[in-house]
Amino acid sequence: MSSADPWQTAEVGGPKKAAVITKPAMAKAVIGRARFPVLLLGNGAASREIGNRKLVDFMLDLARAHRIPVIATGHINRALRERGYLNATVLPAVEAGQRIADPCWEGPEGKGPCDLAIIAGLPYPMAWTLLSGLKNFAPHTKTITLDNTYQPNATWSFANISEKDWQENLEAIIAGTTGGAADV
Repeated sequence: MSSADPWQTAEVGGPKKAAVITKPAMAKAVIGRARFPVLLLGNGAASREIGNRKLVDFMLDLARAHRIPVIATGHINRALRERGYLNATVLPAVEAGQRIADPCWEGPEGKGPCDLAIIAGLPYPMAWTLLSGLKNFAPHTKTITLDNTYQPNATWSFANISEKDWQENLEAIIAGTTGGAADV
């Protein structure tokens, strides 16, 4: 059973709340339309098991399929390097959030300001705060969180879903991507 209530129930996201990703095609379309997306990965991606894989494996598949630059926070860069991904930009999560919010920042590859931040693997309270900052101070940037807990401060978020549903959704988002951002 899924729920579109904040996972941390005492927190109130304000009147503007995340649209719930009800179908993987919604997330695929959002990612495909982005011109300069970034994938912000927290250390939780290296430890979260989904089926027989780690969250970092799903996120790397997504990044490679769409050629999305990765911003690694914490110690996640080690997990990325172990998987052969050597191009991550390493930044603390708070600094990454500040740079994404800055309309003058040309992104990790210097191609243009970030118009979509895909976030996964951050601790829930940190993601909450980072997404709140982006929601309120970065109107040029949309956000999507791919964790299995509802984040009302994102633009789009999964509801609170089971691990099985989460895995199916991630696989569907990644499967068969031709990626609008692949040409970037």
